[in-house]
Amino acid sequence: MTKKTFFGAMAVVTAVALTGSALVASNMGFKLNYTLSQSGAGSASGQSTLALPDNRQTGLNDAKNLLDDVTFANTVSVSRFLKATDTLQSYTGRKGGGTAFPLAAGEAVFIKMLTTTNYIVVGSDDPSLSYALNQSGAGSASGQSFYAYNYHQTAADAKALLDDIGFANTISVSRFLKATDTLQSYTGRKGGGTAFALTPGEGYFVKMLTTVNYTPSHY
Repeated sequence: MTKKTFFGAMAVVTAVALTGSALVASNMGFKLNYTLSQSGAGSASGQSTLALPDNRQTGLNDAKNLLDDVTFANTVSVSRFLKATDTLQSYTGRKGGGTAFPLAAGEAVFIKMLTTTNYIVVGSDDPSLSYALNQSGAGSASGQSFYAYNYHQTAADAKALLDDIGFANTISVSRFLKATDTLQSYTGRKGGGTAFALTPGEGYFVKMLTTVNYTPSHY
């Protein structure tokens, strides 16, 4: 099902510590222990962002596969951001719970939890891939994309990400604060907020002034 999002009304708030993750890397492969929190346990509503790798584990192809892999009984839903309409498409896996949409490289998702789960993410990045970050009116309603941060990306904070994409092409980068269900934004301009650290496993909203096919810088 598709529902209106509230992102345009979200406040810019003070940064808080969000992650309980640990990353083990070898070349371009990795294994990540990423905490998905239920409501009341570090999360206002049980929602977390999740950035999956370019090369996911075998069988992890769509929203149903993801809920099953996380553990179906522990989940409420998984949602993807539709940039053409600035809405969320959700899938619950229950009767009448929508379509099991495909997962796509470079696109983060929201996942809503019933029970806190330490999800083990495994896979690898593909440094040859580029991701379309579209400006408003060119495949995007407002110029926002929900970007799946790469696990071996050299950009360590919001400023570095904007610079790596091309600062003149961007408007802002925002992260979801699950403790308050709000967005914290950084523009890199005067009065444009704090350049918060980027965390493997998290997705980020990137708002564009110009369409860019973005190939992240990797280490």
